Amino acid sequence: MKKRLIKDATLVSEGREYRGSVLLSGERIERVWEGDVPSDVLTGEVETVDAEGLWLLPGVIDDQVHFREPGLTHKADIHSESVAAVAGGVTSYMEMPNTVPQTTTQEALQWKFDRAAETSVANYSFYMGADNSNLEEVKKSDFSRVCGVKVFMGSSTGNMLVDDTRTLEGIFSEIPAVVAVHCEQEEIVRANRERYTARFGEQLPVMFHPLIRSAEACYASSAKAVELASKYGTRLHVLHLSTARELTLFEDRPLEEKRITGEVCVHHLFFDDNDYARYGNAIKWNPAVKTTADRLALLSAVNGHRIDVVATDHAPHLWSEKQGSCLKAASGGPLVQHSLLTMLELHRRGEIALPQIVEKMCHAPARLFGIRQRGYIREGYYADLVLVDPRRKFTVTPENILSRCGWSPFAGHTFPAAIQSVYVNGTEVCRNGVVDRSFRGKELRFGA
Repeated sequence: MKKRLIKDATLVSEGREYRGSVLLSGERIERVWEGDVPSDVLTGEVETVDAEGLWLLPGVIDDQVHFREPGLTHKADIHSESVAAVAGGVTSYMEMPNTVPQTTTQEALQWKFDRAAETSVANYSFYMGADNSNLEEVKKSDFSRVCGVKVFMGSSTGNMLVDDTRTLEGIFSEIPAVVAVHCEQEEIVRANRERYTARFGEQLPVMFHPLIRSAEACYASSAKAVELASKYGTRLHVLHLSTARELTLFEDRPLEEKRITGEVCVHHLFFDDNDYARYGNAIKWNPAVKTTADRLALLSAVNGHRIDVVATDHAPHLWSEKQGSCLKAASGGPLVQHSLLTMLELHRRGEIALPQIVEKMCHAPARLFGIRQRGYIREGYYADLVLVDPRRKFTVTPENILSRCGWSPFAGHTFPAAIQSVYVNGTEVCRNGVVDRSFRGKELRFGA
């Protein structure tokens, strides 16, 4: 078996940056060296990649994506979005259940696994979806291969709102895996919508979106989730936190000491409500992008232990579906191809250190979900790796956007670094934006 040596890169892993080399053998990392490589390694069947001046990171693990298959494949599918993911340095993903049909039965869940085995370029797992009546079906899930259970405690795309108190208590008390929640209090959102439309009419511009899906709505729902989890000892993961106030619900201590954790998405770290005037509906998400103060508080929490994971909530829609008032335009957008580059730009601005990016996008998702042998540059682990060129810029153009929906909020934006190569399970699957679309990833596995 031919081996590959990635030589003299700057390795960013486990809180450190250092010059080193990594030897790949098959799907795995065989050896990691700090400093010089022993001369005898360079003999024989070893292909050498000169990585001097490049950063070598573990592959990103995105714990929240919507790849739209089945049922919504006019805008995305597992293959197209996994291609975009790999081009962006995301080597593993966990996909959400609000498809058509919804992933609320074991049959629908298995269909996704089978489809991903046929078409996914990246490694994958899928959430089982909860609704108001399927608790017994959810409990049948094999959590050695299913990443967790998704609960919409606020309605969003797909209308999977779970608002029955007994159902919520059953989920929080009986599910042994990660319970991942979307938190926006529906009654508050509805009341805000009625108040603003009564005063200003139905054609509200996007600037009203964070006022309707308000900080109060986010906090009330997140507080309810944390209260239930505290009562029942649930392994709770609150997705896409968007407000400073919500951060008071989470502890500022290491991930391993917590049963209640939080995620923030790259758009809530990069944009704020001043950007609506420029980007309009392109940055309309649920939960909404909020104030500068919220953005800075979220970034501070990522730089500490209060927020545990950075992800995308990648949710492609056709550009035509993003048109209209803030009550009509679809919420969500494609981000998985540019999430790592977004965080690297924040690094260049001095807002976050490289090792902290790796911690929140690679290490922490692996530990939080108990993913086996991924998320680190370690001997014996799968060789999911990203080589970044910090000296080369990357401009987003219509030609290099790989999500099927064909647009990006970053269109025309130039990032200060570029992704040179991406390895999935030891194979170089992407080089300079060109993806081997015939490659197939593997199911993620969870637990000891």
